[in-house]
Amino acid sequence: MTPLLQRLYHLPLVGWVLRHRFPRFAVVGASGTVVNLVVLYLGQEFLFRAIEPEGTRLNFSLSLAVFVATINNFTWNRLWTWADRVRTLEAGEVHPVSLRLLGMEFGQYVTASAFGSALQYVLTLLLSNTMDYRLANIIAILAASVSNFLANDRWTFKRHKR
Repeated sequence: MTPLLQRLYHLPLVGWVLRHRFPRFAVVGASGTVVNLVVLYLGQEFLFRAIEPEGTRLNFSLSLAVFVATINNFTWNRLWTWADRVRTLEAGEVHPVSLRLLGMEFGQYVTASAFGSALQYVLTLLLSNTMDYRLANIIAILAASVSNFLANDRWTFKRHKR
């Protein structure tokens, strides 16, 4: 470990983030960003190309991009970031996943991420007035990521008492 990283580990908030699951969350978020940008581009340039004006097309493209990225992020966060907290794990045994449980977790994930998604949506629309919509979307995603992590860590995938 580098000396800089060792020093960062001793800072209360930074150390907590580095020692815990935020790096995994960031990798999943990065994959979600790629998914989001690809779907946003495909929506703008191909899928909704016939929709005018361009602002209306951006609304459709952005909605689809956020939806698909949310499914991507939920799946990978459940399988990797918070795999140790998934409620199908009891005393080290893996139990089949019920659709009811999966639906409930996805509902919690979407609810917990709703603020971040709304923040991303509004910031992208506001920033796209002064810059390229793709750059605006990346900035908005970064701004929303911290609230998404905390909400999902504390609620959707919270620790369960054994």
